[in-house]
Amino acid sequence: MGVVIALVAVPTAAMAAPAAPTPTIPGLPGVPVPDFLKPLLPAPPAPSTPQPAPVPAEPAEPAPPAPTKTGWIALADDATHTLTIWHDGKVTRTMPISMGSNEHPTPNGTYFTKEKYRDMYMDSSTYGVPVTAPGGYRTYVEYAVRMSWDGIFTHAAPWSVEQQGKTNVSHGCINLNTENAKYIYDNFPTGTPIVVRGTVGGQYVQGS
Repeated sequence: MGVVIALVAVPTAAMAAPAAPTPTIPGLPGVPVPDFLKPLLPAPPAPSTPQPAPVPAEPAEPAPPAPTKTGWIALADDATHTLTIWHDGKVTRTMPISMGSNEHPTPNGTYFTKEKYRDMYMDSSTYGVPVTAPGGYRTYVEYAVRMSWDGIFTHAAPWSVEQQGKTNVSHGCINLNTENAKYIYDNFPTGTPIVVRGTVGGQYVQGS
């Protein structure tokens, strides 16, 4: 009699999934780990999670250059030709300025505001230089705040706006545009310190 052999095809979906690889003893490839040692094996490393890029830190705000009793203080820095203003320890404004030229430099040091004038005439004869002499002047200004008794003020100087933030062209005062001069006039109480730094003008003598 003939023998009939039937071949039965097994559907692919019904086939068993491949077994997970059997752990082996480190250093002895091919030697399976006994069951009682499996709990002692180190856990597999967790998948690494991409870390977000670090956020750049904000630049630190500069600290006020001196104590103040009024809550306001300003620093006139000749290196940058700017006036930085703080109120209650926070920078509120940075302004381009022009200070005294090399012929009439603004002395370095800490000044304290003394008087305010909504407008006034500045006259060189008040410190011994006749108006008609070389270097003499009589000039109308607005929003003038006295820094020293010998004639140094912050004030509006629309004629020197092109030089403000770049070079020094005044007779010793701190020249500002009209808006910035008004800001100081409106906000600085008497006794507010204004620190001048980095000029060729030597040192300011307190009370002069």
